[in-house]
Amino acid sequence: MAGSFLTVACPDCENEQIIFEKASSEVACAVCGHVLARPTGGIADVEGEVVDVVEDRSGDALA
Repeated sequence: MAGSFLTVACPDCENEQIIFEKASSEVACAVCGHVLARPTGGIADVEGEVVDVVEDRSGDALA
């Protein structure tokens, strides 16, 4: 199953970064190093505000 790419705003420095929603390793902010996503075995636990879905690859058709 496919996942989506998300634009996430860092809660510490407000840097916006694109991450994969099913990250298999921790994803840190490129500016301050705050952990933005932690793997869970499925959809990652995202810390920070999801600003946008950059590419929806979930396969769900929009009605």
